[in-house]
Amino acid sequence: MLRLEKLYAVLASAYRAEEYPALRRLREIWADTRPLAGLRVIVAAPIFRNTLAQHLAIVAAGAEIVVGIGAGAQYDADIVNLIEEAGIRLARVDDGNVPDADIILDNAGYFAAFSPRIGFAELTRTGAEKYRDCNKPVFLADAGKIKKIETFLGTGESFFRAMAALGHRDWRGKKLVVAGSGKVGSGIIFYAHKFGAEVVCITDPATLTEKTRQRVSQVVDYRDDAGIIFAVRDAFAVVTATGKKDALARAEVSAALTRSPALLANMGVEDEYGTGVPTERVLEKKRSLNFFLDDPTHMKFIEGTLALHAAGAVFLAEHAGSLPRGIFAPPPEIEDAILRITRERGCISEELKSIE
Repeated sequence: MLRLEKLYAVLASAYRAEEYPALRRLREIWADTRPLAGLRVIVAAPIFRNTLAQHLAIVAAGAEIVVGIGAGAQYDADIVNLIEEAGIRLARVDDGNVPDADIILDNAGYFAAFSPRIGFAELTRTGAEKYRDCNKPVFLADAGKIKKIETFLGTGESFFRAMAALGHRDWRGKKLVVAGSGKVGSGIIFYAHKFGAEVVCITDPATLTEKTRQRVSQVVDYRDDAGIIFAVRDAFAVVTATGKKDALARAEVSAALTRSPALLANMGVEDEYGTGVPTERVLEKKRSLNFFLDDPTHMKFIEGTLALHAAGAVFLAEHAGSLPRGIFAPPPEIEDAILRITRERGCISEELKSIE
């Protein structure tokens, strides 16, 4: 029997109801409808305080929940202990103790080698690469519009929150080099511009949106090693957000980054600097910088993604046996319902205007 009181208490003490309206509402609905009753669901979203709300929604839906920890995944050890105390089973890929499951809610493809009976829901674009040839249905939360709330607003904000925690709060007039202009990179650029930094973006110029272009002082083509070397030599900070392992791993670029006085940070899931830049040269030893925070992404920005991820499990269960193999985007009606709850019951209506 599960003992969930402490998990509810942690959420209640850390967050206001309006900071996670979608997960709260889904939990209420699913407690009545029990759409996952009789199913075993492995939930492998990053284990931090805010993901407890997703766990509780899955439990309310009637599932036998197993919390998964991927090989090399980052997590809050105190929260893992709370989960175990609550009687929830853990499954660590490293230990080889992953049970059979009906559905796997994955993150970064950590559980892609397993074979759930019904299918997967994957949280990240990085993980999607590992599901390219999957023979099961894969609900890709990252392919939806909700994910931009987390990556653009949430991850962008968390980079500066993490830097502030390390003592770097004033960005006025300081040069920040951002590698990548996708959702995460554009979000970092959005906040950097807001905070008065001088922003240089390393990217494919053809992919840069007009809004993001207006927020940067210089664009450097990612293939232009000389331009990158020139940009980083007097930067205050460099942050990678390309979503690609070894994105800056070219010998001369690596040498320039290592020599530069800049603070180096990685906001990708994997090491985007490569082995040419020593691990100790990068903040948090090349791990995603925001993951040392209690909330790597603030609850109000990530809860919509976690709600969509959880809704993926329900969608897979309701359409078991009728979905084609491979990756598919969330149906618009699911996202629209979650966004409606977020706007009506949440506290980020104004922030949403910056990405809509």
